Amino acid sequence: MSFKIVVIGTSLGGLSALQNLLGNLPANFQIPVAIVQHRHKDSDDTLRGMIQEYALLPVREVEDKDEILPGQIYLAPADYHLLVEPGYFALSTDGAVSYARPSIDVLFESAADVYGEQVIGVILTGANQDGMQGLKKVKARGGITIVQEPSTAASSVMPAAAISAVAVDWILSLSEISPLLVNLGYSIRK
Repeated sequence: MSFKIVVIGTSLGGLSALQNLLGNLPANFQIPVAIVQHRHKDSDDTLRGMIQEYALLPVREVEDKDEILPGQIYLAPADYHLLVEPGYFALSTDGAVSYARPSIDVLFESAADVYGEQVIGVILTGANQDGMQGLKKVKARGGITIVQEPSTAASSVMPAAAISAVAVDWILSLSEISPLLVNLGYSIRK
């Protein structure tokens, strides 16, 4: 079975977590990666650049109706929900979910609705419970669920909330997540 998308959610402490995780994905990693990082609604393209410094894969902020392509890292733009549609992304200015726009729940739930068991959901460091419901839906639809070990997170609230709500497949330190994603990606091509 091949995976269609990796969805990652993070908040407080997320930049360094993303730099670590994405910096350890090889240039030939083929599964598209979509990320919601909570940030101020007026923030600019700086986050993309700060992640691109570490990542071997190209990083871009999503524009509405962008095609989902392999070997790409996609960032939810500030103040927009990022949704997965069959083969492309959509952006929404609907109200905040779990006090956030972009909301991790919105990304994860839409990915689970579209791709079901072909989704890998990853919750990293963060200081609220956004992502908990989304990860629950990824799991319910047969997808793979991965959560950063709370004791290794800059803020343990988000990973701990996810673990409390979902029978998570893997609870790993940050350094263990990229190798697992690579293994999941390679195991599908054999």
